[in-house]
Amino acid sequence: MATDIYLDSNATNPVLASAVDAARQAMEQDFGNPSSTHRTGLRAKALLEAVRAKAARVLGAGDGRLMFNSGATEGIHTAVLSALVGLRDRRASGQPIAQRLLYGATEHKAVPESLAHWNRLLGLDLEILALPVAADGRHDLARLRALAPDAALVCTMAANNETGVISDLAGIERVLNATNSPAYWLVDGVQALGKLPLALAATRIDYAPFSGHKLYAPKGIGMLYVRAGAPFTPLMVGGGQEAGWRSGTENMAGVAALGAVLDALEDGTLRTLDELGAMRDQLADALRAAFPGLQFNTPFAQALPTTLNFSVPDVASAELLSLFDAVGVRVSAGSACSSGRLAPSHVLEAMHLPAWRSASAVRMSFGPLEDAATIASACTAIAQCGALLAARPSVRALAIADAAALEDFLSLHPDTTLIDVREAHELAPADDVQMGGRSALNVPMAQLNAHAREWLDAPEVPLVFICRSGQRACQAAASMRAQGHEQAWYLAGGLAERRGVPMP
Repeated sequence: MATDIYLDSNATNPVLASAVDAARQAMEQDFGNPSSTHRTGLRAKALLEAVRAKAARVLGAGDGRLMFNSGATEGIHTAVLSALVGLRDRRASGQPIAQRLLYGATEHKAVPESLAHWNRLLGLDLEILALPVAADGRHDLARLRALAPDAALVCTMAANNETGVISDLAGIERVLNATNSPAYWLVDGVQALGKLPLALAATRIDYAPFSGHKLYAPKGIGMLYVRAGAPFTPLMVGGGQEAGWRSGTENMAGVAALGAVLDALEDGTLRTLDELGAMRDQLADALRAAFPGLQFNTPFAQALPTTLNFSVPDVASAELLSLFDAVGVRVSAGSACSSGRLAPSHVLEAMHLPAWRSASAVRMSFGPLEDAATIASACTAIAQCGALLAARPSVRALAIADAAALEDFLSLHPDTTLIDVREAHELAPADDVQMGGRSALNVPMAQLNAHAREWLDAPEVPLVFICRSGQRACQAAASMRAQGHEQAWYLAGGLAERRGVPMP
């Protein structure tokens, strides 16, 4: 199988070598509990506070508070809870409060879901509204101007995880100030760290969550910035760690690793924006050459230089992902948190792009430590991917229309291997798919490559892939075709249609 060329950095990144070393040292030598008062504990406490001070410098936190936590989702929930408890307390004291909670229509789903969750649990019953964006993905400032006077909390991103669009934070702040909006302001800074200059204390931003694994630190470590004077309510209480802001023994290995990444930010180890922009341009040129008609879904001038989001006419995302996977390039169709769901991108839909562009969208992203050799290899692989797409028939021609057509196909090709690509948790007890007098072999999508060589060694044996909806089966058939198996097929409509179950 092809060697990995990893271009899905907006989902996660490998851990920086110096961060691995720092985490190992924290586990082997500086392993003390920072709440302990003996020398080992004090050494751990010193490490904790040194990393916090470093983070404050990098983020321009000023007199704001920086709290270590598990990552962005926890940070978002803590920020939303804090703002809404502050509003509830003001209401309880007889003060009037604004009645709207605003969030950008292209926000990560953790934001609107946390707004709905805490609004309900706290009994505030405030109106939750999505702030629309324009076709370039930036917030509609005119609409914000109309809504801001009655906004209690405004949630926006610094940069979008799917498209790389950089928000006009300065413009948003001008609108909030010009309208005398009483709103607290939460800014998701996850994709901005290491890619955009940050000076949080110089803004009116009240809360900003960050996640380490998006920038070469391990999963499970993150930070939340809270402006001095902004209301705060801990999400977790108990032992009183983090000055009572976040109870639970600190993740010292994660903190130490994050400290090493912050060192790289401070000492200029990461590439400049101009260097990253040149790498993006290389990839963009290779993509244009490989896929005639390709459309980029974000203007480069308003996007992170590390993110490309593009669509290819008449080719679905699943087909493109299979082709990229076949040549060893690891990309995604959107947010890592939602890519497993059979639904168009809410980000591209909010931008009002044509439906075909949302259905065909692929995200390619790299980190600010990317090397020139990887980009060059990716460009070569992209050319191979384009050649595979041009050489093979359309996957639409590989569909078996329905269950009756599949029965006919199996009778004509008795040596066919029938492959069910559903995951184990989707199978009912004793769920044995019988079609054409034979049982299907269960090979979940995650295990497809482990069986690919065996199937490629017998190219004359037809393969028919099935799943519940037909979506993953289509992806599996496309992957095998891309790797040279010309007898790969899939059941359109899937098993749900065969059993008379309405499609979701």
